[in-house]
Amino acid sequence: MTQAPITLMVQGTTSDAGKSVLVTGICRVLARKGIKVAPFKPQNMALNSAVTTAGGEIGRAQAVQAQACFLEPQTDFNPVLLKPNSDTGAQVIIHGKAITNMEAKAYHDYKTTAMTAVLASYKRLCEQFEAVIVEGAGSPAEINLRDRDIANMGFAEAVDCPVIIVADIDRGGVFAHLVGTLALLSESEQQRVQGFVINRFRGDMALLQPGIDWLENYTGKPVIGTLPYLQGFHLEAEDAITQAQELSSDHSLTVAVLVLSRISNHTDFDALRLHPQVDLIYVGPGDTIPSCELIIIPGTKSVRADLQWLRNQGWETAINKHLRYGGKLLGICGGFQMLGNTISDPDGIESEAGDSAALALLDFSTVLNAEKQLRQVKGHLSLNMAAITAYEIHAGVSTGAALAKPFATISSERDNNGNRDKSSFTDGAISADGQIIGSYLHGLFDHSEARDALLTWAGLKELQTFDYHQRQEQEINRLADCIEQHLNLDALFKLPGND
Repeated sequence: MTQAPITLMVQGTTSDAGKSVLVTGICRVLARKGIKVAPFKPQNMALNSAVTTAGGEIGRAQAVQAQACFLEPQTDFNPVLLKPNSDTGAQVIIHGKAITNMEAKAYHDYKTTAMTAVLASYKRLCEQFEAVIVEGAGSPAEINLRDRDIANMGFAEAVDCPVIIVADIDRGGVFAHLVGTLALLSESEQQRVQGFVINRFRGDMALLQPGIDWLENYTGKPVIGTLPYLQGFHLEAEDAITQAQELSSDHSLTVAVLVLSRISNHTDFDALRLHPQVDLIYVGPGDTIPSCELIIIPGTKSVRADLQWLRNQGWETAINKHLRYGGKLLGICGGFQMLGNTISDPDGIESEAGDSAALALLDFSTVLNAEKQLRQVKGHLSLNMAAITAYEIHAGVSTGAALAKPFATISSERDNNGNRDKSSFTDGAISADGQIIGSYLHGLFDHSEARDALLTWAGLKELQTFDYHQRQEQEINRLADCIEQHLNLDALFKLPGND
C-alpha cells in the first residue's frame, strides 16, 4: 500500500449516543464504493460477544460492523474486550483470548499493557486496509478515566487521527452534551475534533437550524450532519436490551426471556423479537413470568450468582408451574447449565469457589473451568435433522445421563485455535418428555431452518417465512443510505466519485 490508510474515530457524548450505528453505516458506505475498510474498537465493555472463525472472542458490535464491510470478524477489530462479572470487576480478553479477571483499579494499572495490544492490532489493520473507522467507548469527557486512556482520546492522540463526536438528540440536551464534552477535552484533543453529528432527530429542521448555527458559532466546529430518527430500525445492540417489536396482529406464540443480572448474548433473541408470529417478552427483576408457550433461560457471565438471582425473583416456582401445564423450556449456555443438578466452580473462575444446587430438571452436572470453548459450529438438530449454524462461548464441562439424548450433533467446527476439526460431537440435551431443551449453542434462531424447527417444537403452527440475515442487510443498507444523504462525508475524507 503506497499511502497511509484513512483513519476516522467516532466518539460519543454518552453511551448509546450512536457510535456503533454511525461506524456501521460509514463502513457500509465505504465498502459499497469499493474501498477496503475495516472497523476498529480499541476497547469494548459488553456481555454481547461473537466468535471469529479463528476461535477468538470480540464484541458483538464489531462482528456487525465487519458484516457492514463484507468481512469475516477478526480479533484485531476489537483487541480488548471487557466482560463485567461484578459491579467492580470484569474478565479481560486480549486479542480474542481471556487472560484473567480484574477489579477496576487493577485494570486501570494494566491499561499501559493493553494499549500495546491495541496499537499492534491497529498497525496490522493499517497494513491490510485502505480505511479504518474507529469507535470510541462511552464518552471522552470522563475526566476520571483520562489517565492511561486507550478507548477514546488516548488512542486518537497515540495514532494522531481525526475525531467526530455524535450526540443523541432524542435523549434531550444535545447542545449541552456537545458543548460540555468539547469543553472537558484538552486543547490538543479539541483541535483534533473535526465536527459533530446529531443523531436521531425527528421534527422540523427549520426549528433545529438556529441551534446548529449557535453551536457552530460558539464552538468553531461544524455540524457535519443531522441523522433522522429511523422508525423501526434494527441493529444488533452492543449491550442494552432492545424491547421494541415488529407491529403485527399475528403473534401466535408467546416467548418469555428471563433477564438475568449478567445476561449475555441477548442478541440470540433478536430474530425472535422481529419475527412476525412471535410475541417476545423480556421478564426483568420483580416481574412475573407471563402465560406463554416457551420460557428461555439465557446465557450469563455469572451463572451461579444468576441462578440465585433467578430464585430470588420467584422464577423457579413459576418455571415448574409452567412445565406442569405443558409449557416448553429452553436453556442456553449458562441457562443450560442451570437446568442440571449442580454447578461447581472449584477454582473460583466466575466468583468465590464453591458448588450450587441447580434446578434439577435434567440429569447432568457442570464443572466450570478456566479454558473457554470458543468455536463456530455447523451440524443438525435432533428434533427433525434441521441444519444449524451457531457458535459456542462458555467455560464449563457438563456430564451426565441426560446428555445421552442430545439436542444437536455437530458435524464440522473449528477448534479454539481456529484449526478445522472434522470430528463430530453432540451438544446439549432434550428431556425424555420433550418439554425441556438445553444447549451451549448461541445463534440458534438466526437461521431459518433451525429457528423454524424450534418454533414448531414450541407450538407454533403454519410458520411464515422470515429471513433474519436479509433483514440485517436491509437495515445496514438503509443506514448507509441515510448517512450518504444526511452526512457531509466530503468534510471527512475524499470518496471516489466525489471529486
